[in-house]
Amino acid sequence: MGTIFQNARLINPAENLDAKGSLRIDDAGIIDQLSIGSVIAPLEGDLVIDLEGKVLAPGLFDMHCHFREPGQEYKETLESGAAAAARGGFTGVALMPNTRPVIDSPLGVAYIRHHSATLPVDLEVIGAMTAESKGEALAPFGKYSSYGVKAVSDDGTAIQDTQIMRLAIEYAANFDLLLIQHAEDRFLSAGGIMNEGPTSATLGFKGIPEVAESIMIGRDIQMLNWLKRHKLSGSMHEPRYHVAHISTAGSVDLVRKAKAAGLKVSCEVTPHHFTLCDEDIVDAVDKGNFIMKPPLASKESRQALIDGIVDGTIDAIATDHAPHAKHEKECPPDQASFGIIGLETSVGLTITELVDKKLITLSRAIGLLSTNPRRILGLETILFKAGEKANLCIIDPECIWTVNEEDFRSKSGNTPFIGRSLKGRAVGIFHKGRYLTD
Repeated sequence: MGTIFQNARLINPAENLDAKGSLRIDDAGIIDQLSIGSVIAPLEGDLVIDLEGKVLAPGLFDMHCHFREPGQEYKETLESGAAAAARGGFTGVALMPNTRPVIDSPLGVAYIRHHSATLPVDLEVIGAMTAESKGEALAPFGKYSSYGVKAVSDDGTAIQDTQIMRLAIEYAANFDLLLIQHAEDRFLSAGGIMNEGPTSATLGFKGIPEVAESIMIGRDIQMLNWLKRHKLSGSMHEPRYHVAHISTAGSVDLVRKAKAAGLKVSCEVTPHHFTLCDEDIVDAVDKGNFIMKPPLASKESRQALIDGIVDGTIDAIATDHAPHAKHEKECPPDQASFGIIGLETSVGLTITELVDKKLITLSRAIGLLSTNPRRILGLETILFKAGEKANLCIIDPECIWTVNEEDFRSKSGNTPFIGRSLKGRAVGIFHKGRYLTD
């Protein structure tokens, strides 16, 4: 018995495809027929799903998530995180290594893979850049590579020692691993909980200056440029450097210039950073849900992020899905844990804030949410062709819905978007031979 998706708007940026059509998938989960402009005649026993008014796209991929397992399963587990991902239209996510213990060896990679084999979404594991993410000694990049790990990061912190960072860049290049940088000068950010500026002064909260991010990115880009000019001794690959959750105008400008100089630099932005700014915390009742790293920046920086999306400087949208228990957020802001959840609101915020405002097309949005993250990580491209595995997301771009904590599949509900009306929602996925929908 096969599955036929009829009358869908087929969008796949990797194939420059945006057309009405139908797709048939056999009982092994393999695409066996694509029809542009017409329906597919079903075989006996086929499940036929009419997607009139809906979009069939490559399964979304979030390249920056925290599922908290092992060590903090009271916030999220691999199972609950995967359920939240599927609900949000994601068929794959990349998990950051700052669990307890830190995933800084193949043993941690093997743990995640063993416990996620039967989940409905793919879990890519990002290995820690340094042992225990302390920034003092490099983790075993070669062993990561032999286990199929695609990237390394000390997310949640950044290597402050420039010599250690240089070695990380060189070592990663030997194995063609992507370096994902959580850019933060900890000497500047120490004790801060929100963006430094008039709003933090008004509220009496210790601020984090925007340059805490851009100084770190500037250092790293200079090192990349120097290493490129002096040729990495013995390396077969040019370093690939990715800025996680970029948040300031200065950072976007640095990435734009690095790309123009021919460096292999990419970056991602979160929906909350292109939607909110530091002023939004003033009237918020749940101020703890506005506390994240990097902090919500100024209005000017938010506009720079949007401009960076529009002009192509920003390559991907990633949620930085960071679940926390209620007691870690429903407390004084200076005691709140950093981060919010985002998998189940990402599509809605992207369509509402970018597509519906005609800043980007829906096809471009899908590229930012699916095609580009997979390309950056070196994952297989999803194609709508006979013989290819079906890895699909179904989106209703006209669906109007309200964010409600009771509807979340995540174990946590820490988001500033509760009660917000959004346009556009993922309504199903087809992956690993299974069709999942509400």
